[in-house]
Amino acid sequence: MNNFEIYKKMGDDVQTIYRSRLLTEILLSLNEGSKKLSQLREITGSTSQALIPKLRKLEADHLIETKGREYFLTPAGKIVASGIADSFVTFWTINKFKHFWLRHYLEEIPSPLLKEIGCLYESEILKNRGMEILNIYNNQLKMIKEADHIYGISSAVTEGYADSISERVKEGIPIELIVPLHVAGELKLSPYVEKLAALKNHENFKLMVMDEDIKVGLIVTDKHLSLSLYKKEGIEYDISTGLFSSDSKAIEWGERLFWYCKGKADFTKFQ
Repeated sequence: MNNFEIYKKMGDDVQTIYRSRLLTEILLSLNEGSKKLSQLREITGSTSQALIPKLRKLEADHLIETKGREYFLTPAGKIVASGIADSFVTFWTINKFKHFWLRHYLEEIPSPLLKEIGCLYESEILKNRGMEILNIYNNQLKMIKEADHIYGISSAVTEGYADSISERVKEGIPIELIVPLHVAGELKLSPYVEKLAALKNHENFKLMVMDEDIKVGLIVTDKHLSLSLYKKEGIEYDISTGLFSSDSKAIEWGERLFWYCKGKADFTKFQ
């Protein structure tokens, strides 16, 4: 049975929740923790007379239960409420940054990470504009300078990035970088080959080459996330716009993207 067939069979039950503001708000509220009726009245702005029939329906559907004077989600209710919460956060994140998503190439972001894109809702889009023509670049260098560890996927390389990374490696900061083939080729040329040679004995630095091009630019540290993408056609890397966040969920999402790419590809230690 595919998703559409499931929807047709369960459509009424699903729509009942989404069509009812109170049912949705009750589930979302209880997803944050148990609540008394008085608390649900305050959160929803509704009366007890309006809330009680909705609570009884959710109890009849075995999505909530009462203990003492408090309402709790059942194990099944936690699954449903979490799914509803995730769907709203996902839609909000897509809508909040819709121009960023529409103008960039998303195909290189693995499907499991796209499904969790709601983790990026507490982010901001920065652009190079006016006199701030190096806004993205300067913010990324600041991230590198402040980091206690760094994971990165580099779709482009500059001397400024190379010098910043070299400096942090020599300070003992753990750094792991993944580069695609075209960047690996640049790193074999001057001045990058000399900079890499100076780092060869530093065990805290790991540089890996992926056997294909990665159309993603990622810097994720213990404090920040920076995500840059290729433009819509997937040909030109966009250095003028980037998504930045210091939110813990966004940082965890960035780490999962790094480890996913590292685990799914064949890597060789860069020599």
